Formats: sequence, C-alpha cells, structure tokens
Amino acid sequence: MTTRSPLAPASFPVLPDIAGVTLRVARARYKEWDRCDLTYVELAPGTAVAGVFTRNICCSSEVELGREQVKGGKGRALIVNAGNSNAFTGYRGREAVEQIMGQVAEHLGCAPQEVFVSSTGVIGVPLPKDKAREGVATALTAPPCSWEAAAETIGTTDTFAKGSAASAVIGDRSVQVAGIVKGSGMIAPDMATMLGYIFTDAAVAPALLQEMLTKATGGTFNSITVDSDTSTSDTVLLFATGQAGNPVLASWDDTGADALYAAVREVALDLAHQVVRDGEGASKFIEVQVTGAVSDDSAKRVALAIANSPLVKTAIAGEDANWGRVVMAVGKAGEPADRDKLAIRFGDHWVAKEGLPVDGYDEAPVAAHLKNLEIRIGADLGLGEGRATVWTCDLTHGYISINADYRS
Repeated sequence: MTTRSPLAPASFPVLPDIAGVTLRVARARYKEWDRCDLTYVELAPGTAVAGVFTRNICCSSEVELGREQVKGGKGRALIVNAGNSNAFTGYRGREAVEQIMGQVAEHLGCAPQEVFVSSTGVIGVPLPKDKAREGVATALTAPPCSWEAAAETIGTTDTFAKGSAASAVIGDRSVQVAGIVKGSGMIAPDMATMLGYIFTDAAVAPALLQEMLTKATGGTFNSITVDSDTSTSDTVLLFATGQAGNPVLASWDDTGADALYAAVREVALDLAHQVVRDGEGASKFIEVQVTGAVSDDSAKRVALAIANSPLVKTAIAGEDANWGRVVMAVGKAGEPADRDKLAIRFGDHWVAKEGLPVDGYDEAPVAAHLKNLEIRIGADLGLGEGRATVWTCDLTHGYISINADYRS
C-alpha cells in the first residue's frame, strides 16, 4: 500500500470473531507485487447469503455468476482475488472462475454454487488458471488470519485496510456484525460498491437478509462517489452463519430484526465512509446535503451532481470558497430547481439565499471551514420535502498520478 491517506482512521478497528467464519490469505501472484493477493473465507454449513451487484453492463463473470448464486441463498466460501479484475475476458475469464468454484467446492464437499468469487484490479486480462489453482490450493490450507490481514489482501490502490463492526441483541442473544471493504478509485456505486463483505453470526432467512442488504445499501454504499465511475466488479455480500443460536429471523416483525438491520447499516455506512476517506489522492472528506427538493430521489441526483463536479471538487482541494460552482452543479443536474429559491451553505455558514449572496456576506468563516479535513456543503432548493446526503472527496493531482500509472 502507498502513503496512507491523511483522512484515514488512526488504526484498524478491533473486529470481533464471527462464529462460523474463518479467514485465510495466500499469494497467487496475479500482479508483480510482494504481498498476499488472495483472501479465502470459509463459512459454516447452513450460512445464508445476500448480495447486490454492479449494474455496469460490462461486468465480470464473477458478477454474472454471483447474481445467480445469491438466488440459492446459501454460501460456504468466499474467494477474493486482487490485482486482476478478470472483467472483459470472455469465456476464458468465466472458465477461471468456474475452476476456482469447483476447486473450493471439492475441498469443502459443497455445491460449486455455494462458493462466491470476486476479483479486482486491471480490466481485460484473463485470470491465469495456473496461478489461480496454486493460489487457492495454498489458501485452503493456510493458517487462519486476522480481519486486518484479510482486508489488506483484497486492496489494490487502497492506502489502508478498511474494517468495521457493530452488535445487536436478538431476544436473549447478542449477535455480532463485522465487515471489510476495498475501494479507492472507480467509485460511484450503482446497486453495490467496490468489493465489500459483511458477516454476522445471527440466524436470518435468506429472503429477509436480502431485504436488509438492499435497504442498507441505498443510503450507504450507493450514496458515495469518488470519481463518478461505476466499476465492472462492484459487489457487496452479506453472510449470516446462524451460529449465535437466535430464533431464525424471517420477517421484519420478528423480535430483533430491526436491531440487526441497524447494526448492518452501521457497518455499511462506516465502510462506505472509509472508502471515500481513501479516495485516490483525497485530502478532504466532503458531505453534501440537499434539502427542499421535490422528492428524495431528486435530492439525491442533485447531491450527486454536486459531489461529482470536478469544479466543485477542485475548489475544495484548493480551499477556495467558490460557491458559484455549487450553483452551477445544482443547475446542471436536470432536476426541478428554482434559481430564486436556492440557498447554499458551507459548514453552518449560509453564503447565498433566494438566488442572491446573503446580506453582509463574509467569506472569512467559510474560508476557515474549508481548511478542515472534513467539509460540509448544503443546498436547499426550497421546493418540497425531499432530502438526501451523499459523501465524496476532493480532486487533487494525486488522482491523476495514481491512475496514469495504474497498470505499471
């Protein structure tokens, strides 16, 4: 990993052991780097699974297969490859994934459809079958590892390992939730995010688990953007091992369902924020809040227009209180807006209201806010009750440097 992002947490968090989850890592050497690049997660028999995936039309075979696999609701293993996305690789890429699924399934004595595979890295290079076979063989017998090691292994341009945890009470049982994610660039999730994996020891029926993940994704992973680019490999999987011994949750009406959902969402939001904090070249973490829109969906589209604007992002990088760029982004979003009702703020400081700069506007407190590592931008459209919040980062020359040299 390269120089740690200035927005990174002080250290990797303490994540609890999740009963029924065993983590291992290995080196398959998919890329010329001296590090582990394959994470293997073994799951207890009976583990339920839910998933959300990219809507990028040029998705990988891993995504295509995963979409079908989650319909079965069962998961026994997860393999994550780093350094090669195996996307846009035709039948050769699919054969490589099927080989991995079969190899792990034979080892565990389960159906290949219960083995989930994700890959991340360079697009257009088929995953080498020989390296895959050797790497998986090594991983299957490797000693168990920590959450941090598993998170580090799935990273590509990430500058720090990302993990999060929460807990919930279901009846008389305490259940744990833990997750890891990778992502730094090519971040504008559409249905899912980068590569993210959340695990719980709770017992949950697959249908409810899927509802929980889909619901949690909207305001977390699908509300972040680094560069407006949706990856060919975006995947989020949620596994429930059932080892906590609680009565199986099958409905939102079941005791503890809301508590478990809250824990899953807490982990998802924390992981999503960490991805933004590790945005390629990022020096500022930016929250964009839009209120007063005609609907929540409209508010989100306006918020994303602001968050994805290169002009807004570079202004924040330069600590320039150029609020006219926010006005521009609202106007280009293609959503209902009225210039003469629009209000803009930075932090708690309103800079414009009703289509005009505020009386006695003083740029000094706004400029002071922009020197912080965490920036808040607000836009009130004055049209309705719709609201949305998204998170992004600034755009610096570091983004160009990282992506210009990505394949070397």
